[in-house]
Formats: sequence, C-alpha cells, structure tokens
Amino acid sequence: MTKLSAQVKGSLNITSPGIQIWRIEAMQMVPVPPSTFGSFFDGDCYILLAIHKTGSKLSYDIHYWIGQASSQDEQGAAAIYTTQMDDFLKGLAVQHREVQGNESEAFRGYFKQGLVIRKGGVASGMNHVETNSSNVQRLLHVKGKRNVVAGEVEMSWKSFNCGDVFLLDLGKLIIQWNGPESNRMERLRGMVLAKEIRDQERGGRTYVAVVDGEKEKESPQLMELMHQVLGKRRELKAAVPDTVVEPALKAALKLYHVSDSEGKLVVREVATRPLTQDLLNHEDCYILDQGGLKIYVWKGKKANAEERKGAMSQALNFIKAKQYPPSTQIEVQNDGAESAVFQQLFQKWTVPNRTSGLGKTHTVGSIAKVEQVKFDAASMHVQPQVSAQQKMVDDGSGEVQVWRIENLELAPVDSKWLGHFFGGDCYLLLYTYLIGEKKQYLLYIWQGSQASQDEITASAYQAVILDQQYNNEPVQIRVPMGKEPPHLMAIFKGHMVVYQGGTSRANNQEPVPSTRLFQVRGTSANTTKAFEVLPRATSLNSNDVFILKTQSCCYLWYGKGCSGDEREMAKMVADNISRTEKQVVVEGQEPANFWMALGGKAPYASSKRLQEENMVITPRLFECSNQTGRFLATEIPDFNQDDLEEDDVFLLDVWDQVFFWIGEHANEDEKKAAATTVQEYLKTHPSGRDPDTPIIVVKQGHEPSIFTGWFLAWDPFKWSNTKSYEDMKAELGNSRDWSKLITEITSPKLDMFDANSNLSSGPLPIFPLEQLVNRPVEELPEGVDPSRKEAHLSVEDFTKALGMTPDAFSALPRWKQQNLKKANGLF
Repeated sequence: MTKLSAQVKGSLNITSPGIQIWRIEAMQMVPVPPSTFGSFFDGDCYILLAIHKTGSKLSYDIHYWIGQASSQDEQGAAAIYTTQMDDFLKGLAVQHREVQGNESEAFRGYFKQGLVIRKGGVASGMNHVETNSSNVQRLLHVKGKRNVVAGEVEMSWKSFNCGDVFLLDLGKLIIQWNGPESNRMERLRGMVLAKEIRDQERGGRTYVAVVDGEKEKESPQLMELMHQVLGKRRELKAAVPDTVVEPALKAALKLYHVSDSEGKLVVREVATRPLTQDLLNHEDCYILDQGGLKIYVWKGKKANAEERKGAMSQALNFIKAKQYPPSTQIEVQNDGAESAVFQQLFQKWTVPNRTSGLGKTHTVGSIAKVEQVKFDAASMHVQPQVSAQQKMVDDGSGEVQVWRIENLELAPVDSKWLGHFFGGDCYLLLYTYLIGEKKQYLLYIWQGSQASQDEITASAYQAVILDQQYNNEPVQIRVPMGKEPPHLMAIFKGHMVVYQGGTSRANNQEPVPSTRLFQVRGTSANTTKAFEVLPRATSLNSNDVFILKTQSCCYLWYGKGCSGDEREMAKMVADNISRTEKQVVVEGQEPANFWMALGGKAPYASSKRLQEENMVITPRLFECSNQTGRFLATEIPDFNQDDLEEDDVFLLDVWDQVFFWIGEHANEDEKKAAATTVQEYLKTHPSGRDPDTPIIVVKQGHEPSIFTGWFLAWDPFKWSNTKSYEDMKAELGNSRDWSKLITEITSPKLDMFDANSNLSSGPLPIFPLEQLVNRPVEELPEGVDPSRKEAHLSVEDFTKALGMTPDAFSALPRWKQQNLKKANGLF
C-alpha cells in the first residue's frame, strides 16, 4: 500500500512560502536536493508542493509530473501520494496533473531560469547528484518565450530547426545556437538557461559561447566543432510555429455533474458559459471542461468520500470518454480552497466572512453598514499596496484641468461646470500631483453613454496628443459613464454630478428637462456622486438619498435605510444641482406634489439592502500579443516585477479595473492597440465580464502607486540596472580564440565521447579579495574573467564581500546580483 511515510510528513514544510520536490523511487517519495530543482528525468515521476502567501493567508498547490518514459506503477504512486498529501493538508490544496511536454504555465513558472528535462531515470541509475562533472555531452532543445522548457533531444542536426534555440552542452563548453528566425526574447531565455547550467551544475567551470544562426560565418571555430560533434549538416528544418490557443476555446465552458452510482461513473451536463457559483452544490462533485484544454474537478465538502477520493481518476476517465489527448491538464479543486484561475471562470465568486480591502468585514446576509476605513493620503506612496486596494494615488487635492470634446477638438470646460458630467459629452481630465519634487500625471478619459461614436474616437485620439505633450508620462484611465473610480470622485470633493444626457456646451439647443431625479451614493467627499435616473417613482430605493428637482422646488428625499453620513453628503451635492432652498422629505411622509412630479405613486425597491458579499479578487498578470493577427493573453502565475519585459505589453486584471502596461521597447502596433486589446480580453473572458470595466494605460517608468501596489517589493530603478541580451552576450567574451578549448574537447587522447572520460578542467583560479575589488580590467591578475570576479573568490572572501553565500547569491535575480556586485566593487 502506497502511504505517505512518517518521514515525509515530518520533513514536510507547510508554513514557509516556496517549493519542495520529491521523486518516486521504488514507490517511495524521495526528496530532490534544492540545488537541482528545475532538472527532471523523463523516466521518472515527481511531486511538487508549492506554498504561496497572500497577506497572512497560505495557499497550496500540489503538482505531480509524469515523465514520458515513466512506468504505470510510478504514475499511479505519484497520483496516490498527491491525494494523500492533500488529505494531510486538510483539503486546502489544488491538485494538478502535469504531463511532460504539456506542463501548465503555473508549473513552468516555478523555474524562472528554465526547466531542463534529461533522458533516463532512477531505473537506469540516473541520480539528482550535485556535481561539477564536465563529462557531459547532450543537446537541449529550448522552447518557450517566457518560462522555458529545455528537453534533451538526439545529438544530430536532424533535431534542429530555424525558429528555436538549442544548447549543445559539451561539458567544458556550452554552445548556444540561435535559429535564424528565433526572437530576441527566446535568445535571452536560452542564454539565462546556459548560464544557469554553467553556474549551478558546473560551479562556474564551463564556458558559454553563442552562434547566431543567421551569422554562422562569424563563428568559424564553433561551427567547425558543431560539425565535428553532430556530423555534416545537410539541411535545416523550417521553424515550427508555437501552438496557439484560440481565446474562444478558453471561453468554451461546460459544467458536468458527476456521480459514481454502483461503481460506474455517470456524467451529466449541467450548464455552459456564463457559469454562476450557485451551480456548485456542496454535496456533489463536478467536472468543468474548458474547451478540452484543461479539465477541473470540483469536490464538494459534503460529497461522498469515495467520490472525493476518486476525483483524479474521474477526470482521467472523462478525458478518455471525450477522446482528449492523454496529456490534457487536470486540476482538482477543493470546496472552499479554489484557485483564483478557477474562481474567475465564474461570473461572480464570493466567499463568506472574508475581510476585504482595509479592515472592512463582509458577512453574507448582514444588514449592518460597511464600516469605512479612514483614508490617509500620506500613506499612499509609502504603502503602495494600500493605494492599489483603495484605487487612490492621493486624496484628490492635486491640480486639475478639464476639457470637453467639441467639434472633435479639445475645448476647456468653464469653471462653473467643473464636476458636472453630461451623458452626451466626452471629457478629458488631466490630474497633476507630486511625489517628492517630481510631477506625476493621470489622464482620465470620461465617455458619456449618449456621446456619438465620432466623439468617443476623438476622445481617445486627443488623449494620445495630450499624452505626447507631456512626454508620454501620463497614466491614461478610460472611464465609461457610471464606472467612475474613487479617485475621480475625490477630485470633486463630493460635488460630482452625472447627467443621463445633454451637454454643457455654450451653444446647446437641447431643452433642459423640467423634472430631474438624482440618486446619491457615498458617505464621504472621496466616495460621493449624484447620478441622474429616470424621474419615476419606480427609480426610488429605501436605502438611498434622492434629489428631485422640479421647476418650482428641490426635494431631498431620505430613504429609511440611509445613514447620517449619506444625508450630509447629499446636502452638499444638492447645491450643485439646484441653488434653491431644499425641502427635506422623509420616506413615508411625502407631499402630494412630490408624487405628482414623478408621474404618480408606484412600487419601488424597499427591502433592506443586504450587505454585498465580498468578491474575492486575486490580481492576475497576462502577457499580451496580437502579432499573429489575433489577440492572445498568456497568464504569468506568481508574478513579480521581473516578469514585466521591456519588449512587451502586459495586462494586470484586478477585476473592477484593468491595467495595460506598455514596455519601453514594445511593438508600436501593440502600443496603439492598447484599449482594443483590453476590450478584446474582456470580451473573450470565460466569466462574461462587463465590457465597460475601466481601463488604465500605464507606461514603463511612470507607474502610479495604484499599479505598483499589486506587486511585492516594487523597485523603481530596476530597468536602469537590467542587462540586455547584447550586454550579456558581450560579457561572455564570444570573440575569444576557442582553439585551445576545442583541442581539449576533441583531443583523441581523451576519447571525448567515452562515458568514462575525465574532462574536468579544474576549478577557476582563486585570488585574494584585495586583488579583485575596485580594480580596472587591465590591473586584474592573469586568468580572471572580468565579468565574473566573484567566481574567483574563496567561499570565505565571497561571503565577506557580498554578505551572503555563493548559493544564496546565485538564487537572486540577475539585476540584483549586478547591483550587489556594483555596490561592493566587483562589477
């Protein structure tokens, strides 16, 4: 019987964020050394436990990975151990089945430097040994633009193609061959992986050289060596296009009810997109099929124990019945511990008794008012995560300029109309605020629901022109009418009024309605606006305050459920709507003229508004592309600032607003298509999203705190310290004379390709710290690699100079390593 041993339970770390990996050896779970994480054998099965921390909350993912040459017994053992580990974690984990060659983005994302899949396995004596052996000969095919997977392939030119990157690893020398059609990002990822093998597997005792496929003539020595090792090249295969998943397929959702009556799996279709959370019954199990791309199994907490235990096998049977590929990804979700990805396949996902934002506790069914947290503008930049949650860069007291689109041009709005937004118009609002001495800009683009298509287009066009006038620094925020963010309301300090139609233009010929009704929402100057509704009794609501303006009078109607704060804010905003004396009317004591103005008495919403259940919002980052002529969004799990690439555009989805981040070197077409790209994303979202969700365009180097607060430890200086592919290539010293090393590799005395050959070139020479610190290249001792001075230090000197061990240093992102080296005179 396969059982989670006491030893595994004892060594299991379930409180610290990070990953732990085990390999199945003789049907037992054996820990893999952390220094070899990211290296897998295709003849084995592995289990990976990932722990994530969000605030004070821990979440767990268990992945079991199946090598293509592993045995059925090993695969079965891995599946059983995964279920047992989930039981040990009391059903708080999400289980994932990963098949070699079709790993999920989440799985690849754990190995930022790349995933290497080697031939062999425990049965053939292959071990995860920490070794510096240079007795190696293999060819790795590097695939993927972001989280790369490098698989070991046949040592032959037949394995190559024009579009990918290949690493020919000859122990003492790794040759990176870049297909002539590979892009800069793929080449950069290949180089990061080659350096990772050099530094982690070989302890720095290997050289890395680069051959660009389109310039092979520039590397004659390296090409000669490649021909010697791989044989004569007759032809080169064409580039293999990356598999593209259509957004429509991702949005094709089907929910099935699963029952296991009399030992037979019975699956019944329940619903298709859009799905709602109430379709999931706690007493049952369900399968959610996402267009055959991924299968989710949801286990209700009160479901039959046998059905819960057999969740993974139910999914495998379902895949067989549907004739989906055996490598189809599977995720098992536990009731109450669902992943963000699963939750966002549903139109709305709420969790009872969950605190949201800054201390507001939401309880399902509670009628008590939401306690408002005092807004502290000064903390916004010190605590960007607070700024992001509150959607506020400051308290709105900065400088404001407002224009209206008139004859498709910008016309300044008269000061008497500031804070009045008419549904027949489009407005541009430029907000300027300071962080320290530096000016920062927000550019709001407000689009009325009755504005013409030409005016909406002109508002976007004029925003681009205004953006350019301010050196492309403003953050652009598209605001469809009715979706005004808190910060925009805060600018007008409780005096914001939104009209259903009309315009504030001087030459306006439209008649002004004699009777107007406004619903007021908000409890402070930062959250209040008055929104025009149909002047009918049916528009009233007992929970709110309404302003009814007629030709002879202005009424302030107080619903029974409104609070004192709401009444005070309504008095303030009413002065913007009418200068006349306000007549206060309490619900149930209305005069006859009040009802007459509304066309007569009629039923309206009078039940107490249940406090809104808290939407669980997990920010999600996507890399966007429209290079293939259609929109594609690839999710980046467990994202951080390092994932934002300067050559690309990214989408950060925080549900009630979407950020579009533009890298400095992004493709011009992708920059121009920002709003269209986000709208396409919202349109194709599986949960059926609101197409009017506000869109915020952010440019690299000008990120506001409402954006940076969603990232852990944002570094504003990161990009000024990052090395490009060209810089990294230059550091390798690619133009050196390789003849001596090539002779060593190909020397017949050594019989290079005998498995018992000893090719160790010995460690790098060690020098005293004082001979390396703050020394120009010409003063360095002979034999020192100037780009890797730290590799020539003893462990003691290394720790003393850089304040950490070599292992800890190599785990840092490259840009942090460079910063540390600069600060300590070793750059």
